[in-house]
Amino acid sequence: MTEKSSVNQLRTVLEMIKFEHTLFALPFAFLGMVLAAGGWPAWGVVGWIVVAMVGARSAAMGFNRLADRQIDAANPRTADRALPAGLVSVPFVAVFVLVSALLLVLAAWRLNPLALQLSPLALAIVLAYSYTKRFTSWSHLVLGLAISGAPLGAWIAVRGGVQAAPFVLAGAVLLWVAGFDVLYALQDREHDVRVGLHSIPARFGERAALWISGLLHAGMLALLVVLPIVYAELGAAYWVGVAGCAALLGYQHSIVRPGDLSRLDAAFFGANGVLAVWLFAATAIDLWIGRS
Repeated sequence: MTEKSSVNQLRTVLEMIKFEHTLFALPFAFLGMVLAAGGWPAWGVVGWIVVAMVGARSAAMGFNRLADRQIDAANPRTADRALPAGLVSVPFVAVFVLVSALLLVLAAWRLNPLALQLSPLALAIVLAYSYTKRFTSWSHLVLGLAISGAPLGAWIAVRGGVQAAPFVLAGAVLLWVAGFDVLYALQDREHDVRVGLHSIPARFGERAALWISGLLHAGMLALLVVLPIVYAELGAAYWVGVAGCAALLGYQHSIVRPGDLSRLDAAFFGANGVLAVWLFAATAIDLWIGRS
């Protein structure tokens, strides 16, 4: 394989895994990080947390595309993805996944012993998600569990241990991700039913899935309300962040209706990307004010 070919394949893989969507999880990793540090930690710690996040998400998404390449080929919505379309080779993606996983382990090793010890568990969870839709309708919760490792892992990266606060935050992330993944799965409901794949929309139907998604997001907001109880340093700016989250979740549920998924991308990519950044920014400001 020539150098030019390798570069082109890497570019294709990064497009395939939507590398830019690391934005969804990274602000929550930063949120766990600033809560653990009570502010902004050393730049070295920040850098390795970013490396760990990039490695974990890249490994997870690359593996998902590998595991689902035959499923994607059979789905008209995903048949033009890079692997089923033959734009990138299976061995190249496999090497990409391996390198990404090693990047996570390297970052964990550079952070602290507990982070390193837990890195295999983190990898197992983010990789296992890809197979859950084959046997359970609740795979959305497994995806949430995978991404909830972002704030929990960042807390461990800073403190080398855990307390109640990062678990509450991780629970909020789990429910947030599961809720918007249920919405995203609406577009594949008919295909999933036809080929025997499992999801909440496929099992319960469109209208019930919208209600379940709403309940999951209500649970997320409830845990964000609980967070200041176990992390007493949070104040007014944090509550502005929670209010913004409630407004953004309300917005996405208002524009996705039974029989009308035309604005699903605005709900999934737009509102959720803003939500993650908004809550992190509000919390970081709150901690900065508290230390001033």
